[in-house]
Amino acid sequence: MTLPADATTREAGSTAPGGFRRFIVERSRDSSLGLLAILLLLAVILSFVSPYFLTATNLLNIGRGIAIVGIVAVGETIVIIAGGFDLSVGSTMAAAGMAAAWLIGLGIPLPVAFAAAIAIGIAVGLANGAIISYGRINPLIATLATLAIVRGLSYVISGGRELVVSDPAFQAFGVGSVAGIPYIVILLVATFALFAWLMPRTRFGRYAYAIGSSAKAAQRAGVPVKQWRIAYYVTSGALAALAGLVFVARTGNAQPSAALGIELDVITAVILGGTSLSGGRGRIWGTFVGLLLLGVVNNGLILAGVPAFWQQVVKGVILLLAVLYDEIRRNRAEEA
Repeated sequence: MTLPADATTREAGSTAPGGFRRFIVERSRDSSLGLLAILLLLAVILSFVSPYFLTATNLLNIGRGIAIVGIVAVGETIVIIAGGFDLSVGSTMAAAGMAAAWLIGLGIPLPVAFAAAIAIGIAVGLANGAIISYGRINPLIATLATLAIVRGLSYVISGGRELVVSDPAFQAFGVGSVAGIPYIVILLVATFALFAWLMPRTRFGRYAYAIGSSAKAAQRAGVPVKQWRIAYYVTSGALAALAGLVFVARTGNAQPSAALGIELDVITAVILGGTSLSGGRGRIWGTFVGLLLLGVVNNGLILAGVPAFWQQVVKGVILLLAVLYDEIRRNRAEEA
């Protein structure tokens, strides 16, 4: 389907042929240069604070540490760009991880177990998208409800017990490496690269920006808004399930309480990377830079010997500052 340069492009302030495409590119270009400069400055400071910071081992540890949050953050970025929100990602991770561990314990082949886990994520995303699109329920309320439902079902089905994973292939997925680079770091970079390419260049991405900017205008331009919203939530659910598999592979066990509170880290990385809470603006690579900044901050606090509970305080402050910045930026854009 080719969108006409009508309602959507007029709202973008362009009526020329190709204006819609230019509008999408502009909406996807939230500058992350300032954030990158902060990241580099912080890295320089930490290299003086600790001689271990710039070692290959420590940098790979940062990569391992951000892999799980990063995979989830890709899906969350897409949903927020499209004007939505997904609070159910942590519960989806726990449910998918437990399903895979349970199936492997029954002797089910690893690929089948992985496929079943991803299917759970797709089902949760499909439910979220359908409830929000057709039930017209606020995304925060809808995904908060599915968060509780999915987490609760994980406890009910497992009886609150954790499942230990002893399958060597599953464990290798979490701790293995190629040429010294962990598999999960390669998976993280590949996930970001794939969706960073998709977002501004394909219908999948262009429609996300259009719907997030103005769902009504996108609808008038011929975009099937409800169906695409469901597609974005399905993507978020599938990526959360994939992150759940990585989580279980790294820890060696699955439990219904896994990934509690991971939503804070995910949303912080997304907003810090320049994605607007009001939708219609953001970049996948911006989220990657925000994720790196969070990883470096966490690692720096550990190297500096800061108690673990202070890390939550720091992340909360970073999230608050990111939201305040997003609000200031949005108000300036409206006044311009």
